Amino acid sequence: MTESSLLAAGALSSIGTPTLWAVTIAGVLALLVLDFLVTRRPHEVSIREALGWSAFYVALPLAFGAWIWSRYGSQQGVEYLTGYLVEKSLSVDNLFVFMLLLAAFAVPAVLAQRVLLYGIAGALVLRAVFIALGAAALQTLDFAFLIFAIILIATAVKLLRDALSGHEQEVDINKMRSVKLLRRFMPVVDEYQGPRMTVRQGGRRALTPLALVVVAVLATDVVFAVDSVPAVYGITEDPYLVFATNAFALLGLRALYFVLHAALSRLVHLSYGLAIILAFIGVKLGLHWAHGIWSGVPEIPTLASLGVIIGVLVIVTLTSLRATRNASPGDKEVVAGRH
Repeated sequence: MTESSLLAAGALSSIGTPTLWAVTIAGVLALLVLDFLVTRRPHEVSIREALGWSAFYVALPLAFGAWIWSRYGSQQGVEYLTGYLVEKSLSVDNLFVFMLLLAAFAVPAVLAQRVLLYGIAGALVLRAVFIALGAAALQTLDFAFLIFAIILIATAVKLLRDALSGHEQEVDINKMRSVKLLRRFMPVVDEYQGPRMTVRQGGRRALTPLALVVVAVLATDVVFAVDSVPAVYGITEDPYLVFATNAFALLGLRALYFVLHAALSRLVHLSYGLAIILAFIGVKLGLHWAHGIWSGVPEIPTLASLGVIIGVLVIVTLTSLRATRNASPGDKEVVAGRH
């Protein structure tokens, strides 16, 4: 039975048995709890600590991918690895936005990883919701792939437009809707109070700046969920693999942030690469939808997609490093000039 006939029958093909889902979700929750335990005492993250955790969070999904490949075959293995690469690429752009927010809110270095962890936990919840909605859409709507294609192509156009205009660099706290809404209902103190989000001031409960930045980070999670879930559904229709790729890509972001903090500002062409990747996946989804109606319409194989994605990421990384070769790491002009 083909994928199209499975969809027509109202069911998505998935390797996710109830046991596999339960074990995976339990593992994700255990890793989140571990991260919260690691950050329970605010401290500045050393590069050695960040490298150690980053190595762990790279080795774990790759080992899981090897198990998927050996257990379920090369097709599922390639889909998982391609989806993971797409999600990890989008996560790097997510990290850059986090970097801008942390700088805009002047988050103390000792609290940075706690803010990132809240953002990652919120992103996981939002991705799970969007993955479930996406699966429901694919089961009930014949044109769901076309909708996903339009979302991705529109996002690619916006990314390209923002990159050309430099608009993505603008982070004005006072104009953020989430911040304005919180300030309307509760007072906000000026100074950070360690990891506390609320304090009592003059007999009234007030928010700390930490609460504002956490809400701002969670608000950006919504935007990234809208982009990333359709993107990975363009690689695989298996909801379990979609969840696994999202979860593994997100879990390592806290440590990866501190490893890439200086390098992030040098990836000045990343947005162009992501725009190309999202547009490519959008076209892939559009062709897949059209193939279900007209069998003569060609489809793009997942292995070819993996090659395109790797090629684009390598090219934009090399061109970015070349464009910023004379800039020192962390140079503010490099950050401001990212496009």
